[in-house]
Amino acid sequence: MGSSLSLFLIPRHSTAAASAPADPGLGELPESCVASVMVYLEPSEICSLSMLNRAFRAASSADFVWESKLPLNYGSLIERVFGGDDNFDTNLCKRDIYARLCRPSYFDGGTKKVWLDKGTGRVCLSISANGLVITGIDDRRYWSRIETDESRLADQVCSDTFAETLLPKDSFLVLFGRSVLELHKMLFKSVAYLQQIWWFEVYGEVDFPFPAGSYSIFYRLQVGRASQRFGRRVCNSEHVHGWDKKPVQFQLSTSDGQQSTTQCYMKEPGKWKYHHVGDFIATGSTTTTTKVKFSMTQIDCTHTKGGLCVDSVLICPIEFTERLKRF
Repeated sequence: MGSSLSLFLIPRHSTAAASAPADPGLGELPESCVASVMVYLEPSEICSLSMLNRAFRAASSADFVWESKLPLNYGSLIERVFGGDDNFDTNLCKRDIYARLCRPSYFDGGTKKVWLDKGTGRVCLSISANGLVITGIDDRRYWSRIETDESRLADQVCSDTFAETLLPKDSFLVLFGRSVLELHKMLFKSVAYLQQIWWFEVYGEVDFPFPAGSYSIFYRLQVGRASQRFGRRVCNSEHVHGWDKKPVQFQLSTSDGQQSTTQCYMKEPGKWKYHHVGDFIATGSTTTTTKVKFSMTQIDCTHTKGGLCVDSVLICPIEFTERLKRF
């Protein structure tokens, strides 16, 4: 104790102080040691530490660091989404593969979009109204396609953990000219608007190599039709009717026999809401995919129903459900 204290009492100008070896700094840590620690950190923390010095930046590029953040079956994801796309360079390092997969990417003719949550590496997938089977969609007496900037892809929900304050502006995760905030604004270009119908059914399915884990499915819906008037958002409820008589039923089933059924009434005109369909578990096999079917119906033909906007379907990790409550 005394000898330790005496070190602080030696005058700065003394010979002893001048000859004492300097304490090792962070820059003197071996890159391999730093990289081994980074395996246990979140991607946002790795990004922040990469700005400390040259050694930390080099360690943050290690393949085994980012291999631990990628889904185990990321090769199957790349094949499913980019299989025929020459724009994906398979020779990228693991860090850049992670960054590329964090960018929302269209597939299946632009009707679906998939991305990794930047904070966790978990897969999120969204399906536009154009990628759903809607009864009567081609009959303009019942349905219409509406161009709107309110068709959110919902990736703002699943990218929420990566606030800009946690992501350095020159970080390698802000690649290809897009920041996290720009990803929030990426849209499908239209929604399906129901004017009036007797038999209401919106069905969809997806066959995808979901990594192992539990997932939730949501329909993004709005009662009423929003528009801008004198610079303000207003909701037109002209066609809204029939939703208070019987609840809408949501169902899902998977190729391995999982099933779920829920129901609810359509309420709160003018507000986009995520309606929970159910949950399923994916095994994350590298050789097989998980096929999921889902639907929402209100087929009581004793009355018509109308005035509903259908934007998209979101499939995300079950632990992201709390985030949806903020949107």
